[in-house]
Amino acid sequence: MPYLTGTRAGAASTDVRTGFGVPGLAHPLLAPAEWATLVDPATPLHWVVLNVADGPGTQPDPHCLEAAGRLRNAGVRVLGHLDTAYGTRSFGELISDAHRYIDWYRADGFLLDRCPSGRDALPEIRRTVRTLRVVREEAHIVLGHGTHPYPGYADSADQLVTFSGAWSDYRWSQAAEWSADHPPERFCHFVHGVPRGHLEEALRIARWQGAATIYFTDRTDGGGRADPWETMPGYWDDIVSRVGTGVSE
Repeated sequence: MPYLTGTRAGAASTDVRTGFGVPGLAHPLLAPAEWATLVDPATPLHWVVLNVADGPGTQPDPHCLEAAGRLRNAGVRVLGHLDTAYGTRSFGELISDAHRYIDWYRADGFLLDRCPSGRDALPEIRRTVRTLRVVREEAHIVLGHGTHPYPGYADSADQLVTFSGAWSDYRWSQAAEWSADHPPERFCHFVHGVPRGHLEEALRIARWQGAATIYFTDRTDGGGRADPWETMPGYWDDIVSRVGTGVSE
């Protein structure tokens, strides 16, 4: 199968523990049960993204503050959602949003969503990441490229999202050769439209490609009209059980 490439074959024999990165549930008022479920200590969570209103919003939201507080009290990283708009948003706008996430929600780091992936944009992303680490000491930074970027991005962030998309594309995807030079803890995969019957295959692909942080869901994007990450997959308990017990490993 295409994903069993020699460049990542070593990843299958590591002791890396797969866990979840939750890319952005709906507002806690719209998805209260989902947010409450995330506090379960049996769930292997690496982090959860808080997206209040396409960013931190214009004022503190008490419902988001409560949800973020519960997660942080449970030892789960809460990341603020910063939309780079593929490099079109200004440095000032991003840092302003970051300050609000820190001041209002005590964010532990940030997901830079729709992050550019080309070489030309790297210096500005590096500048942004350096500043984020100043305004939030020990910030956990995830660059949400959604594809394999120019290799230099790996030197700037804690993690890179190297796949974000549909199962129909993921099952035939391949890892970039340069990613073999980095441990699986550095990579994240977000996949929507994964049928329950293909969960083991999806988990296997993530391990062969060397991605330790995942989020798989049976929700779809409705042809680009819906956000598949807003609600949990129908098989959430099943995938938590598989990942939490190391079945996929």
